[in-house]
Amino acid sequence: MNLIGNIIWIVFGGIFIFFEYIIGGLILCLTIVGIPFGIQCFKFAFVGLAPFGVRIKDTSSNTGCLSTIMNIIWLVFGGFWIVLTHLFFGLLFCITIIGIPFGRQHFKLMNLAFSPFGKSIG
Repeated sequence: MNLIGNIIWIVFGGIFIFFEYIIGGLILCLTIVGIPFGIQCFKFAFVGLAPFGVRIKDTSSNTGCLSTIMNIIWLVFGGFWIVLTHLFFGLLFCITIIGIPFGRQHFKLMNLAFSPFGKSIG
């Protein structure tokens, strides 16, 4: 079921999400300061390409409050708009019964976009 869902996801827009996050990540990696944020965009890209069957887990890191500070910077400088975009598309897909699985994937991406630092993909 995950394979069929991912194929439908890719055909109906997942490939565009993938390329948008890859291009954004490459642009962010042009500067030294943007490299951690670019790496998070690459994380979004691979989840955005095939979200069915992917689990997002909180990781316990030894960075202390650094991940919290990075999440706040992320949210202020662009993550908020990504969250709103995934919320909008998640609600739009959930209007129909057929779209509910795809809406749930947008909500998963919204959760990741809200605080990507300190989360891993499994």
